Parts: sequence; structure tokens; C-alpha cells
Amino acid sequence: MGGIAVMVFGLLGGAVAYLAGVVGLRDLRRLRRVGLPAQALVRARVPGPQDGAPRPLLQFETADGRVVEVFSPVPSTPRHPLPDGGHVPVHYDPADPRLVVVDGRERFRLEYAFVALGLLMALASITVGAVAL
Repeated sequence: MGGIAVMVFGLLGGAVAYLAGVVGLRDLRRLRRVGLPAQALVRARVPGPQDGAPRPLLQFETADGRVVEVFSPVPSTPRHPLPDGGHVPVHYDPADPRLVVVDGRERFRLEYAFVALGLLMALASITVGAVAL
């Protein structure tokens, strides 16, 4: 009975990880295909007491003249800093400008890792279930 429960939970967890990766990849590709380019101004954020690594704010103007301010989808890192006052190229969704991807900082590897992890969990769960039966 315990092996079956592990198999079911493993399959569910694997399915969630796999779907998260697939949806993330789809969204990234869609934004690269239909997103409109813009130059975003990087604005530093003061971290609060519960913030881990705060993500800077990106401010840009859409094609129709609206000014949009969103949190960066990626953090500033020593290797790829997002300096306060700097500019970064972004692509935004014209239907919802809050959906942004920072050019050159897409997280394809992370999304592929979720897909691989999901498949690995599903296979391991099936193996555990087969051994338990």
C-alpha cells in the first residue's frame, strides 16, 4: 500500500513539474515571437525585512505611450547585473505589458530542468509502483 501512495504522489509531483516547465517554455517562446521590444530603465528596490534577493523594477514605455513598471522576471546577479539607472532590452506582451522577458536573460535552462525533473519523477514513481506491486 505504501509503494502505491509513493507512486501516486510522485506521479502527481512529476506531472506538476513537467507542466510548469512546458508552460514556462511556451510563454517564453510566445513572448519572443509576438512580444514588442522596448528599452527598460532599471530602478533599484529597497529590500524589506522579508525579502530575500529583491528584484529590481523595470520601467518602460509601450508602443501606445503607456508607462509600465514591473518587477524584473530575473534577479540581478554579479555575472548579469541590473544596475540602478541602467537600461536593459525587454520584450513585452502587447495584450498585457506586465508580462516581460529580459532579452538575453531568458530562463530556458530552468524550464527544461522542470521538464526533465518531472519526467524523472514520473519514471521513478512508476518504477517504485512496479516494485511495490
